[in-house]
Amino acid sequence: MELTAARTPGSPCPPQVLLARSRGALLGLAVGDALGAPAENMKPSEIRARWGRIEGFVTEDPTGTDDTEYAIFSALLLARHGSALTVAHVERAWHHWIADLDEGPFRGAGFSERGTLENLRRGLAAPISAQHRHAWSDGLAMRAAPFGVFAAGRPAEAARLVAIDGTVSHDGEGIYGGQAVAAGVAAAMAGAGPASVVSAALSVIPSDSWTARSLRRAVTAAPRGERAVRSAVVIGGYPWTDLAPEAVGLAFGAFTACRGDFADSVLTAVNMGRDADTTAAVAGALAGALRGVGAIPGAWASAIGPVRGRCLPSMRGYHVLDVADLLTPEYETPR
Repeated sequence: MELTAARTPGSPCPPQVLLARSRGALLGLAVGDALGAPAENMKPSEIRARWGRIEGFVTEDPTGTDDTEYAIFSALLLARHGSALTVAHVERAWHHWIADLDEGPFRGAGFSERGTLENLRRGLAAPISAQHRHAWSDGLAMRAAPFGVFAAGRPAEAARLVAIDGTVSHDGEGIYGGQAVAAGVAAAMAGAGPASVVSAALSVIPSDSWTARSLRRAVTAAPRGERAVRSAVVIGGYPWTDLAPEAVGLAFGAFTACRGDFADSVLTAVNMGRDADTTAAVAGALAGALRGVGAIPGAWASAIGPVRGRCLPSMRGYHVLDVADLLTPEYETPR
């Protein structure tokens, strides 16, 4: 995709502050993804048995997963089209950059992405392309942060745009999960505190949705710590960990329990297990947007390089910081 900067009106704070928050949101997503990847699909007891409490990278070569690569994919699409983004734009991008390529590695792609690719390759168009068994997954939530960065201070616009993206791959609770994350990041980008970030997320989804109920339960339990958050949200005995209502609840619960502190929010999400790469990526995006890139520990930030294209070969070589710059209102690309 051509690297051209998006433009949005009405910046809520000075450009240099927005740039720091934009970089914080997307680098925070990538850091959380890489920290959480080894703990994905694990229980807290399994994490403790293997590593004790995870306090940093547990591998010598930390790297992100499909969460970061799909977030970059959506961010580049958004940078190209901005608020004029349509479902047709998204569908064409899925075909051009993913579905119409040779199968390739696509290592680590989630069920919702696999189902979407199968449908697109069969010739189905959106929204029918989202009619598969995992339309409620957290695959949209994991790539939703760029929409909050682009629509900084405008949660409703962030929610509108991410729903357009999600129409190709998700439905129902899967869309609501993406909207909650995008709106929360948009509020954090404008400096809203944790409680206001949560309120922004809840304001854009149906109050009686599973996602809204899970989010409310998580933040209510947050003062009692991560074990209480997990107990309030996780569906006991259910084998799949990519439920959007669960993942979004855990991420916002971690963010709230830690009052938006970056390191604590991300590590809390990681140590709760389940879909740990996604929950930590979302918590990292929220906290990074709120606190700015300077809040991310230097050792963690420096470990994040350009993505390797393990899931999406077409995204190989892009760095989240470059993409964040493209989405920042009033940011001028150096010549």
